[in-house]
Amino acid sequence: METRSDSSTPNPDYDLSRPLNLDGSGLRQKLASYGDPHFSLFMRKLFIKALGYSEDALSRPIVGIVNTYSSFNPCHANIPQLMDAVKRGVQLSGGLAIDFPTISLHESFASPTSMYLRNLMSMDTEEMIQAQPVDSVVLIGGCDKTTPAQLMGAISANKPIIHLVTGPMMPGSFQGARIGACTDCRNNWAKFRAGTLDIEDISALNEELVPTGGTCGVMGTASTMSCILLALGLMPLSLPSATAPAVSSSRLRIAEATGTHAVALARSQLRPQALLTRESFLNAITVLQAIGGSTNAIVHLMAIVNRHPQLAGSIKLQTIDDIGLKTPLLVDLKPSGDNYMTDFHNAGGMLALLHELKPLLHLDAMTITGRTLGEELASIPFRPLPLDSPLSSIIHPFNKPLYPSSSLVILSKGNLASAGGAVIKASASKDRSLLSHTGPAVVFSSPQDLAERIDSPSLSVSPSSVLILQNIGPVGNPGMPEAGLIPIPRKLAAKGVSDMLRISDGRMSGTAGGTIILHVSPESADPESVLGIVQDGDVITFDAERRYLHVEIDEDGVRDRMAQRKKMMANEGSGSAWVARERERGYRGLYKREVNQAEQGADFGFLTAAGPS
Repeated sequence: METRSDSSTPNPDYDLSRPLNLDGSGLRQKLASYGDPHFSLFMRKLFIKALGYSEDALSRPIVGIVNTYSSFNPCHANIPQLMDAVKRGVQLSGGLAIDFPTISLHESFASPTSMYLRNLMSMDTEEMIQAQPVDSVVLIGGCDKTTPAQLMGAISANKPIIHLVTGPMMPGSFQGARIGACTDCRNNWAKFRAGTLDIEDISALNEELVPTGGTCGVMGTASTMSCILLALGLMPLSLPSATAPAVSSSRLRIAEATGTHAVALARSQLRPQALLTRESFLNAITVLQAIGGSTNAIVHLMAIVNRHPQLAGSIKLQTIDDIGLKTPLLVDLKPSGDNYMTDFHNAGGMLALLHELKPLLHLDAMTITGRTLGEELASIPFRPLPLDSPLSSIIHPFNKPLYPSSSLVILSKGNLASAGGAVIKASASKDRSLLSHTGPAVVFSSPQDLAERIDSPSLSVSPSSVLILQNIGPVGNPGMPEAGLIPIPRKLAAKGVSDMLRISDGRMSGTAGGTIILHVSPESADPESVLGIVQDGDVITFDAERRYLHVEIDEDGVRDRMAQRKKMMANEGSGSAWVARERERGYRGLYKREVNQAEQGADFGFLTAAGPS
């Protein structure tokens, strides 16, 4: 039987006498190119109708939902439920929700590291948003590199967006004590290496450290980026968007509300390049310092801001340090403190924190609601916790901070830091005396060298030594693996040494702690890198307060070592990643040739707002 249209009125989409508005909304935008726009729209509609959509449904604003679910990604385990709730919010508000997949990244299931694939995911996100007929987009993500990749791609695509994070996991329990990924993963593994936990203990801990789906339940990279997204104005402040647990009903209500906001964005067409200003980023950096956030967020923020045509180059590492000097650490969460994301959530979350930070914030910055941050804070009911509440110590008062200032420090002086900088989370140091320290270098040339020698009884090392790991930068070990948390040599750990000064050109997990200098730039694979010429026994001087990191070699000595190293690297058989990248195929070759340094965001140059150089 012939099926007729659900309306007797002729469909204007097939009126060849009327030109189509190809810059319009809904299905009429971003048509596949067949040389005949009317035919392109005809083809699009006939295929989408195979899924049962009516003309009425297809006439609504289209909200795309980015689906990053993967069975390899437990941080995203709740995405099917979140998508259902988002769709409910969209449809209740008169929109049509259509989900589509992109790459999904999890820290433990991406070799060599998820950071290696962040830029690829950003390209995937940008191109899928650009290619498909969406009026606004809900970006669902959570695990560390996912949300930065999504925002990088979304700024470049510049369609209206709103973020929805999967939320933190709940803490577990071991021998009566609360535990959670992944600060407690690292602390307990260190105890196991030192011999204070046995194999039965570590096996039992493996069952409890991640008791639910969701992102790490401390102030690691995922939680840091969630707080930053809210501070940027890209998630609603009226709900606990950044902190509600992944397995809570609150997280589902946030998802429904996100769908509602997405329809409003589809109609208002408030785009990220218009919403985000320099003041938005200054607010985000203020929050980063106040929460004692992940050092990874610095790399991500630099990549994100350099995707913005009007803001690229306006935020530098020095900006982060300048803000840190006047921003106290207020949130008592691991690894800088003692608590978990569920505590932060129950203590009032980001709404309570932003009220404490109001003197430092740019309250005229815009949010996805179309109102300013100041208007949002003034309109949302807020009641501080009573002083006698057991949770009152989670978010410290502005005048009684957990740490006075500069939880994250940018090093910019000394021959190891003056060219491109370096980063340390000073608030997570386990031995504050090491924040001003001089000692002899013990150098490992690669992760393989580290694995082979770090626990050797013959390793010449003492508690005052400075452990240095080379060749884990963006090119030297693509993706800057989170190997900067160099383990304490077992023979020292067994004697109770829990912290040493450690330096690398790589990254560490935001959940990790210790006196650890990261992101040294230029990376050691670069022929011009001072870090690349450091040798065993060289004296290293570090002073956090002076922002100083120096190897005690005079300028002539530096030049001589660099010249010798360049000769060696010019040899075809040297194995230099810097040289070999010119001949490498595939994504790995593309990555190593195009990635910029940490202080620029470790993005591909051709993806930045400035484009290829």
